[in-house]
Amino acid sequence: MRIILASASPRRAQILRDAGIEFEARLAEVEESQRPGEAAEAMVQRLAEDKASAGAIGVAGDALVIGADTAVICDGGVLGKPADASDARHMLEKLSGRTHRVVTGIALLRLPGRALCTEIETTRVSLAPLSEREIAEYVLSGEPLDKAGAYGIQGRAGRFVTRIEGCYFNVVGLPLARLYRMLGEAGWPAAAAQASSATRK
Repeated sequence: MRIILASASPRRAQILRDAGIEFEARLAEVEESQRPGEAAEAMVQRLAEDKASAGAIGVAGDALVIGADTAVICDGGVLGKPADASDARHMLEKLSGRTHRVVTGIALLRLPGRALCTEIETTRVSLAPLSEREIAEYVLSGEPLDKAGAYGIQGRAGRFVTRIEGCYFNVVGLPLARLYRMLGEAGWPAAAAQASSATRK
């Protein structure tokens, strides 16, 4: 059974590779914006479903298509990818010395038949107070510009993270343990065999 990652994110791809999960990556272009009055959790779930559906176009035979969308939430508002360096600086100033939530919606679309399973993972992340110099140097590195919330926990920003409650991989962009369980429940042989073995024990 093929596994298709409907994402161009190198970080999500690396998570799967490091976990030994063979997959094909397909670009899934969807409009990533929050609708008026839409909760963050509803947004990431909707976008994950949209990405899975887009990634399934033209796919024949047995396959599991993974769609995922991650958002950073602070003060009830969603921090997406910064528009520019100034936007990144403002986001980091907002997150400095505080705890925020990272939510990821996962959609798993089984082909043929298009059976859909969706779940949401939440992780709480605390950042140390950041000085103006630390923020300026980090923004200058360019790392924040393509990441939700303007930071990458797996990169230079890892030195600012003082506490994490929940799944680390969720903050990177793909909650691995939850996804592995979903794959098994959807019938992916490797994960299904592991789940069966754990049940017998």
